[in-house]
Amino acid sequence: MLPQISKIAELKENTSTATLFDELEQLSVSYLTENDSDYLKRNMLKENDCTVFKYPNLFFFNKIKTEKENHILVEKARKAGSKLFDILKAEKIKTVQLMNYSQPELLPAFIEGLLLSDYSFDKYKKEKEEFHIEEILIFNKEITVGQIEEIGNLIQAVYYARDLVNEPLSFLTAPQFSKEIEKLGSESGFTVEVFNKQKIEALKMGGLLAVNKGSIDPPTFNILEWKPKNATNKNPIVLVGKGIVYDTGGLSLKPTSKSMDFMKSDMAGGAVVAATIYAAAKSKLPVHVIGLIPATDNRPDGNAYVPGDIITMFDGTTVEVKNTDAEGRLILADALTYAKKYSPELVIDIATLTGGAEIIAGNQAIVGMGNSKEHLEKIKEIGNETYERIIEVPLWEEYAKPLESPIADLNNLGGRGGQTTVAGKFLEHFTDYNWIHLDSAPVSFFFEKNNYHPIGGTGFGTRLLFNFLKKFN
Repeated sequence: MLPQISKIAELKENTSTATLFDELEQLSVSYLTENDSDYLKRNMLKENDCTVFKYPNLFFFNKIKTEKENHILVEKARKAGSKLFDILKAEKIKTVQLMNYSQPELLPAFIEGLLLSDYSFDKYKKEKEEFHIEEILIFNKEITVGQIEEIGNLIQAVYYARDLVNEPLSFLTAPQFSKEIEKLGSESGFTVEVFNKQKIEALKMGGLLAVNKGSIDPPTFNILEWKPKNATNKNPIVLVGKGIVYDTGGLSLKPTSKSMDFMKSDMAGGAVVAATIYAAAKSKLPVHVIGLIPATDNRPDGNAYVPGDIITMFDGTTVEVKNTDAEGRLILADALTYAKKYSPELVIDIATLTGGAEIIAGNQAIVGMGNSKEHLEKIKEIGNETYERIIEVPLWEEYAKPLESPIADLNNLGGRGGQTTVAGKFLEHFTDYNWIHLDSAPVSFFFEKNNYHPIGGTGFGTRLLFNFLKKFN
């Protein structure tokens, strides 16, 4: 639950306060004693921030240092917001007021960092997290009520994405995933259509059906749509999200430690797509956007698909299965083919697709590729602004060579080298429109807290895609 956020016309006395500033001379610190002011000035000569305690309140000061690249400056403001949260939590202070004497764009980022840090997933804990911020008061003329509402909508969307990723398969089966998406649609105003297994079989979505063969739960294919009357785009933007609610690897079984044990997160792409469209609808963005989320788990049941099988995809392409753990590209391929019916202006898929992406990016970025240079440059720019950054890799034709098969049109694995790009080349086969592929495997689930990214599901990509939609056209 988000705290109440409101603007105030004047500062409240006896209230914890956080201030962003460029120079000490900007500060009015009449609420500090002479000793407190001297302490602040001494510390600010050595550090970027300082906390002055005047029990039961605290005063947090963050000095903004100039950076050559503005997006790094903005990210420092988010991290400062996260640091403030840690202090508030330690002192159990639930109301804080914010001031900004620095660049206008730093305050929204500071609020983002503060709110993104105030997340916990304690649904299954006997003892719930007791601390959450209850009230944020903003003393600043430049930020608007509309901006505050949009930040709230977006952070709530990130929370929902994190919740979905953190849910175990014992709750979040493919059918339950569809129900959760429908709840998001009801809350925010986008429509949801869910194809059941019978409909998927009628459509002959061979990739999704093959991966689902080993499951005791049926697959679903989810169509989300936000189509406001004032949409500025003639043709829709289509977001495609991988919805593997749990991935054992199938018969090509994964090892357990730091592999299968967190594979409840393999639907993070689908969670991000649902959350992004939630935020777009809740904020009433004037953009027509469609989400496609194929969903199933991947298990090694007695009827599971096996290496050596040949499956026929939704578009008629035959695929030789070399490895059942290369399943994400199979379900995404059916969705990418389905996207053609909308004559899309652009299709973006996001998926925890390859372990190779983590080798490329560590835990710092998404790995991206695509066939539309203009759109790639724009989304990379927004990746910097949101600090949900993208490392672009090329889609050279040579990367398609490992996907050749002597007995089918394609194989689903390729070789070990360049596996992230080879997976992208597999997906490219099913596109004939402007398309971007985002491999979010490095950043969708963390084992350690990283500033405002918690342990577990991160929701990484939600702010990226929302801001891309917001600035589209």
